[in-house]
Amino acid sequence: MILKIRLKLKNRTLSYITMTKNLIVPLIILCFINDSFAQNEQLPYMEIPNPSEVYTAGAVVARMIDGLGFRFYWATESLRIEDLTFKPSSDARTTAETLNHIFELAQMIHSTALKKDISYIQNKGLSISEKRSITLKMLKTSSDIFRNTQHLGQFKIFFNRDGKQSEYPFWNQINGPISDALWHCGQIVSHRRTSGNPFNSKVNVFKGTVSD
Repeated sequence: MILKIRLKLKNRTLSYITMTKNLIVPLIILCFINDSFAQNEQLPYMEIPNPSEVYTAGAVVARMIDGLGFRFYWATESLRIEDLTFKPSSDARTTAETLNHIFELAQMIHSTALKKDISYIQNKGLSISEKRSITLKMLKTSSDIFRNTQHLGQFKIFFNRDGKQSEYPFWNQINGPISDALWHCGQIVSHRRTSGNPFNSKVNVFKGTVSD
């Protein structure tokens, strides 16, 4: 019986290895999910990391993502139920739905950094804190990858929708997901101010620091 179980597990492992590259990104994100359960977890972007010593294309993009990560960290810090359910009008997104959208945008950035097809994970079973944690970690991983490259042209955006593939240059990553996520961070800040839980006044987004 033990031998049969081991054989089944081995066959299952082999089947995972032969999966298409489209499933690699979700598996990596699942690692972030498991890691998010760690106790006393220190999430990235409480403060913005030190900048690169030299200005390169990769370093500039990394800094943009670091700025996004820092703003997202504090835009979503200590959100209450009444903040998450708030929306400015009947046809607008709630703050929780806006956070979910940034979660998807971070996956787009992360997929491109890994040179994989854009792939999303099912997030219905994840709590807001778990999605926040995974988003921050994906942004930090992506930033670290881009910071160490000199050739951003190699990082293309790949979509695979119902077997139909499309490809876009990295330029679309800048004016698309990265800029879009920054836009939505501002919405969360505006929403939480209206719902009575304003953005931490000790956060200095210009310096990327938090005063005591």
